[in-house]
Amino acid sequence: MENISNMKKLEETLGYRFKDIELLRLALTHSSYANERRMGKGKCNERLEFLGDAVLELISSRFLFDHYPDMPEGELTKKRASMVCEPSLAMSARDIRLQEFLLLGKGEEFTGGRERDSITSDALEAVIGAIYLDGGIEQAKGFILRCVLNDLDHKALFYDSKTVLQEIVQDQGKAPEYVLTGCTGPDHDKRFFAEVHVDGQVYGKGKGHTKKAAEQAAAYEAVLFFRRQKA
Repeated sequence: MENISNMKKLEETLGYRFKDIELLRLALTHSSYANERRMGKGKCNERLEFLGDAVLELISSRFLFDHYPDMPEGELTKKRASMVCEPSLAMSARDIRLQEFLLLGKGEEFTGGRERDSITSDALEAVIGAIYLDGGIEQAKGFILRCVLNDLDHKALFYDSKTVLQEIVQDQGKAPEYVLTGCTGPDHDKRFFAEVHVDGQVYGKGKGHTKKAAEQAAAYEAVLFFRRQKA
């Protein structure tokens, strides 16, 4: 994971070439990896995450300000929160396969940390911070627009899928029912499976690391089904 060829491969995916490749390596270094190797304070991605979070908030705020000129402050705040929430950032990180390049300690690796939303979303913010330090605000903005503030309709639909489904079936005088159909894996890395039923019929199936995530995935599948039926 640490070799230069992997860093170069990731740079191609990011669409940005670092002048200081060590910044990218630092952005990928989880605290568990640094602690395990006694690398010392400041040798993990937490400080870059702090910086990247601020840069992301600025760029996403400007994006919303420009694209929704009539939206009031309260609605802008809610929309920004949904766009850059942990699950949304984790989805964006997985879209560029960032989890494959993370440097994790053995314990974190064993307990499924590479797929954990909190770790992948933090790493994405750290990458934003690294790009900002290496190339400035315009390069960071370009990356955010390409990899985070992209496909917003799809992301919004996924994370609002339970609400959207509720509205769809209410129009038919019905209500969705979520059924947990299974659970596998050890306590530290469980995988839940769920179905969503409407009037006794299965309309969506989903899986996730939490019951809520599994239900959400099932609802998303059901929403897509109902939308295809209307098309």
